[in-house]
Amino acid sequence: MAGPRNVQLSLRKQPRQARSAGLVEAVLEAAVQVLVTEGAARFTMARVAKRAGVSVGSLYQYFPNKAAILFRLQSDEWRETSQLLQAILEDREKPPMERVRILTRAFVRSECEEAAVRSALNDAAPLYRDAPEAKEKKGGVDAALQHFMAEALPGLPASGRDVAANLLKMTLGEVGKHFSETPRTASEIEVFVDALADMLCAYLLALGKRGNGAASAAAAAALPRQGA
Repeated sequence: MAGPRNVQLSLRKQPRQARSAGLVEAVLEAAVQVLVTEGAARFTMARVAKRAGVSVGSLYQYFPNKAAILFRLQSDEWRETSQLLQAILEDREKPPMERVRILTRAFVRSECEEAAVRSALNDAAPLYRDAPEAKEKKGGVDAALQHFMAEALPGLPASGRDVAANLLKMTLGEVGKHFSETPRTASEIEVFVDALADMLCAYLLALGKRGNGAASAAAAAALPRQGA
């Protein structure tokens, strides 16, 4: 399912009236239903229009192709997840390790709740992933994560914090994806989340001790020696 790099993903026009906005929302809801029930391979403009109860022509007023609909669904998912995780990371009223636990719980629960849609969107990704709009939109929480690491691991060099940030993001992404591929009960999710959060917190706390030790050693080495 290879997609051209120059595929148009932007809306043909922005809905300016409540009726138009309602039509676009109905189309997006229908698109989710078609994607989950039919799969990415059978996802078509005609099926989405039929499920939404609108004409195919109405669809084309806003979306130039099916890739544009799928990309809008993916963009909305990226934005919502990023906003959720950023809010947790930037909540300085809570200590860093508590934020890691809240972050882990929120991310894994989100992965499990949206597993069917995310799996279908992953299958559809070749339709739009190489387009310039896709590369611009897929931002994420990198800046918030970097600031969090600077706060949680102040004694660690920037290079070490970068490694920790990448490892945290990759672990949550890959482990969460794998775990959510199988339907889970609420109790199974809680047990898994607690174990994953324990592991991530233990890793960050160990890095913190290492960084503090290195900082203390560097400070001691900088002191003038007696009798020098």
